[in-house]
Amino acid sequence: MVQGTQQTEQQSPAGFEEFFEKYQQGMSIVLEGAQAETGKTPKETIWTKNKASLYRYQTTAEKKYDTPILFVFALINKPYILDLMPGNSLIEFLCDQGYDVYLLDWGTPGDEDANMSFENYVLDYIPRAARKVLKHSGADQFTLFGYCMGGTMSAMYASLFPEKLKNLILMTTPIDFDKEELGMYGLFTDERYIDVGTMTETFGNIPGDMIDTGNRMLKPVTNYVGTYVNMWERIFEDKPMETWLAMNKWVNDGPPFPGATFKQWITDFYQKNKLSKGEMYLRGRHIDLSKIDVPFLVIAGTKDHICTPPQAEAVMDLVSSQDKEFFTMDAGHVGLMTGRGSKKILWPKVDDWLSDRSELKAER
Repeated sequence: MVQGTQQTEQQSPAGFEEFFEKYQQGMSIVLEGAQAETGKTPKETIWTKNKASLYRYQTTAEKKYDTPILFVFALINKPYILDLMPGNSLIEFLCDQGYDVYLLDWGTPGDEDANMSFENYVLDYIPRAARKVLKHSGADQFTLFGYCMGGTMSAMYASLFPEKLKNLILMTTPIDFDKEELGMYGLFTDERYIDVGTMTETFGNIPGDMIDTGNRMLKPVTNYVGTYVNMWERIFEDKPMETWLAMNKWVNDGPPFPGATFKQWITDFYQKNKLSKGEMYLRGRHIDLSKIDVPFLVIAGTKDHICTPPQAEAVMDLVSSQDKEFFTMDAGHVGLMTGRGSKKILWPKVDDWLSDRSELKAER
């Protein structure tokens, strides 16, 4: 008995020390937030307006295509999910394939930006950014690639300014806001349960944490419990943590949502479904999606509960494009971009589609 006790005392300290080190690592993440280096692909700023910046990515890869790509991101998240980390970056991948890649980063709005609206973003910012891309690249046309709400804005831009547009790609982009397709969002945004006017009057800009909480409540067990179960499992089983840390950092890094745009987003889109009904106007200019006739790719996740597949697919019947494709992958809203299938399925799909519709350098 004494011998067994002595043996346990000799073996236990190392095990306890390792346990507490891992416990300390996990609690540090829980209390202080995930720390990770993100957005590492080299880039230069070629234009700014207010809080927004237009980046051009710089890599050592030889440029194969003349047609530049302009990414337009959503307003409610930071765009570095497109350039999450080396080896897990759509932007890095496209640069390595020989594309000239640009990104319009909306930045972080301040209190003075509470009156920013879709009119500002679609009629002022995106057109200016597009002109800068064409001037900087020397190209005649460009590919517009919109992500989530950035895709909704890109579709509106494409209907109004088709002249220099060569291709349009929309990823996880809601276009049809029919209540039957909204899932829990239909309840969250119902005018009986949300007073948008009071919210914007109270907050000005809607805090990022409030938007994030609403999104998490669509799947509370998965988002509040499953996330940290996965974290502890990775820590105690010595699994790689880099991607988990980067994704957790991004999810918790939402900027404020400009108040005027938030009000439009809820009332004109979620509550009145003006875009798909052809009733959307910006400064008196009619948003008619049938004006879009360029090569068109729509990407959706079959498990996406933020932009359901029917919300994204509806645009296929609204545009005039003859060359159009609706592509789905077995993934959720975020997993579509960073999940296991992204590098193997989605990224090569985007490359294959674009390579057939982008002008080669040798052709000019």
